[in-house]
Amino acid sequence: MDSSLYVAMSGAKQVLLSQAVNSHNLANANTTGFKADLSQFRSMPVYGPGLPSHVYAMTERPGIDFDAGAFQQTGRELDVSINGDGWIAVQANDGSEAYTRAGDLRLTADGLLTTGTGLPVLGGGGPVTVPVSAKMEIGVDGTVSVIPLGDSAETLTAIDRIKLVNPDLSEVEKGHDGLFRLKQGQQAEVSADVRLVSGSIEGSNVSVVSAMVSMIELAKNFELQVKMMKTIDDNEAASAQLMRVG
Repeated sequence: MDSSLYVAMSGAKQVLLSQAVNSHNLANANTTGFKADLSQFRSMPVYGPGLPSHVYAMTERPGIDFDAGAFQQTGRELDVSINGDGWIAVQANDGSEAYTRAGDLRLTADGLLTTGTGLPVLGGGGPVTVPVSAKMEIGVDGTVSVIPLGDSAETLTAIDRIKLVNPDLSEVEKGHDGLFRLKQGQQAEVSADVRLVSGSIEGSNVSVVSAMVSMIELAKNFELQVKMMKTIDDNEAASAQLMRVG
């Protein structure tokens, strides 16, 4: 294969991969606590005998945009957002401990405290379970308190504490399920410095305008790569025709 055709072909393929990342971000522009994936292009040499001068384009995900999303006041007592750095510990679908910034919490019919997507929120001894009560309250430190049925407001009782963690971001990676975990697979330690704000949630940190601009740029880039492949193909056909004439 002509090396220029290979470069153009690999470039078109990697643009499509980058477009998929950008589209995924755009699709989650309204997802609570979502963190955008980053992507970038770079050239890579083709390894193997006789190919040290050949290169191809490659899309890679250098990391995650950990910037906070916009905060929305809801006034709902189960909605919480994290003031500053930190994460809420949840139980992933595979049973592992994972972390999220999505604070749109819910109570199931069985009293299990979950995120808006149904993931159990972890406390001191596993998933947080809330008994039937007249009122529930989540403190700034994650303490879950209730007023038992028939009791007065003075009987507010702490039943558990949401596990809040704040590991170094260099140790955190994002999984295919959108949740975050420590790269080494261990569980993060509880942090007393993480603070919650009740009655608000953190939205996605995806900028719709920037994502749309990137989508247009990537589409034009893909079109350029396809045109390049067509030009190379036409040049090869013209060269073959000249050889036949000779």
